[in-house]
Amino acid sequence: MKKFLILFFILGLNHNSVYSIEPDIFVQSTVNRASQILSKSISKEQKILELKSIAKDTVDIKGVGFYSLGQARKNLNISQKKRYLELFENYFLKSFSSRLSEYTNPKIEVYGKNKINENYTIVNSLLISTSERPEIKIDWRIYTKNPDNPLIRDLIIEGLSLARTQKEEFASILNSNDGNINALFIVLEEFSTN
Repeated sequence: MKKFLILFFILGLNHNSVYSIEPDIFVQSTVNRASQILSKSISKEQKILELKSIAKDTVDIKGVGFYSLGQARKNLNISQKKRYLELFENYFLKSFSSRLSEYTNPKIEVYGKNKINENYTIVNSLLISTSERPEIKIDWRIYTKNPDNPLIRDLIIEGLSLARTQKEEFASILNSNDGNINALFIVLEEFSTN
């Protein structure tokens, strides 16, 4: 019983924990939670719902959203910022959970961390290879300004930053539409509702 409670605590760690948590332990507990969901015999829709819940607990969606918008965020008024964050959260959660739900029990092993400064730590991990996929190096950019509430700000997969890629994609949409934020709103809304 005691072992079960310890395991439950480790797998159930989230940003509401009352104790400071090291970034590498935070990442490993997060991937353990996701792996547990992906291993369940439940529908894809149910997996997506549960994965979205993990993302809301562990990802700085607002921070990622504003980073992805780049300099364009400075031109938005308060109501546009609010609208953008609502659309971005829906977009992000759908994109993240639908991609991840395709995996069946991914095994990720955390093997290192590098504290960049008081606000950021890079956590190093490997997605273990299987007969269907090669080994993949994943670095996690963890925002640690509040050590009691670490949050994921970026994933760097084989050297490619997902946040930077997202930022470039949004910049391309805005540049193609003379900087009109409504064009980006339409793209985000269409993605989220399809």
